[in-house]
Amino acid sequence: MKKRVSVVVPIYNEEQGIKQFLSEQLFPELKNLSGSYNFEVILVDDGSEDKTAEIVRAEILREKSMKSRMLCFTRNFGKEVALTAGIMAAKDSDAVIMIDSDGQHPVEAIPKMLERWESGAKVVTAMRSRNKTQHKAGSKIFYKTMRLLGDKNIIEGAMDFRLIDHKVAEDYARFSEHMRITRGLIDWLGYPQEYISVELKGRKYGDGTYSFRKLLKLAGDSFVSMTRTPLAIFGYLGLFITVLSLLLGLFILIQQYILGDPLGLDWSGAVAMCVFISFLVGLVLISQAITALYISQIHIEAKNRPLFVIDDDKSEGAIEKK
Repeated sequence: MKKRVSVVVPIYNEEQGIKQFLSEQLFPELKNLSGSYNFEVILVDDGSEDKTAEIVRAEILREKSMKSRMLCFTRNFGKEVALTAGIMAAKDSDAVIMIDSDGQHPVEAIPKMLERWESGAKVVTAMRSRNKTQHKAGSKIFYKTMRLLGDKNIIEGAMDFRLIDHKVAEDYARFSEHMRITRGLIDWLGYPQEYISVELKGRKYGDGTYSFRKLLKLAGDSFVSMTRTPLAIFGYLGLFITVLSLLLGLFILIQQYILGDPLGLDWSGAVAMCVFISFLVGLVLISQAITALYISQIHIEAKNRPLFVIDDDKSEGAIEKK
């Protein structure tokens, strides 16, 4: 009996290239592998504001030989939530493959993913080829910072383009947090991973939908949700500054007022106090900002709102709403 494999594709405002991606890349590759697997394509429209949903629906109707369904959100909930919805919808599959809809993830790597999975791998992650693909400076800074803050498991160059076994998908669906980073949560589960190197393709149609603001938010969510190190850093830093300020204050008191300034420093008490106060106020403000990020996440989780809302009238298929 052929194994069931679901391919989850999050989509947002891809009207210029989604037809070409499905008809020229994804569907043909899956057809070539259909002799060994029963594929299902789950397309999750993340509240697109263009004609993406209409184009996808027409493509599903046109390609009747490929089992496909589309889930449409009532608004934009974000890519991480779209991936989660797709994984939840694929609960009856033996494996789930996640791939972007902009055509940059090479569908030619899917057979290699399936081969590694058949060999026993629970998670197969695609890595950007280091010799042909340049990383953006922001991406490098992000990964280096995350590793510096204590998340040693995060691998630079790892992508959302990955295959997960049904057991991993089941465990992932148990996560309840709203501010989620899919790759981070999958890594947190601890299942052994295998990696394959791939070369990203250039984007042929449209512009990237991940703006700088969204990337900044993703980085912030990653820091807050995946590590508590920033709180510890500022806690130790605050203790260090307090002790240092005390010792320096004693030095000024003894050197200038008790010993009569033998070093000739002629420190002004008002100036020294202003410097210390300004520095400590800045430190307090930074610490409060970091703490506020954690408090805001607690606030979001405490509201316990649903992760997403499916528009049943627009969707092709059903999913249990969480």
